[in-house]
Amino acid sequence: MRTQNTGYTDDHAKSGLDHVFPSIDTWQNQFQGYEILIDDPEFTSICPKTGLPDFGILTVRYMPREHCLELKSFKEYLFHYRNLGIFQENIANQVLNDLVKATDPVWAVVKGDFRPRGGISTVVTATYPRPTDSKPS
Repeated sequence: MRTQNTGYTDDHAKSGLDHVFPSIDTWQNQFQGYEILIDDPEFTSICPKTGLPDFGILTVRYMPREHCLELKSFKEYLFHYRNLGIFQENIANQVLNDLVKATDPVWAVVKGDFRPRGGISTVVTATYPRPTDSKPS
């Protein structure tokens, strides 16, 4: 197998994952068996290698169990990504992890639809519960 050195390092790959994000406030759910859809059509972050801005639409869908995300708190949480160097793939997975930690949903899907940079766009979808065989070896 041929590999190419792109200049990306393991440090680039981990960029942003050690950031301390604020906790996301929740409120007590009063119903069961329904879906919540939240979208941020102006989501921004920073490429950890180039320092250039990344733009996209971040969509969160989940079925609440006991708690729902409080939207102002969630918006303030998302603001932390604006100046953070982090890969797009890591964004979807980090937001999912933090959503699950805050709400313990029945299920959740976080989708990042990132605008083209260099002619290529990226769509990253992270789901909970996670498939048991999805962890890299």
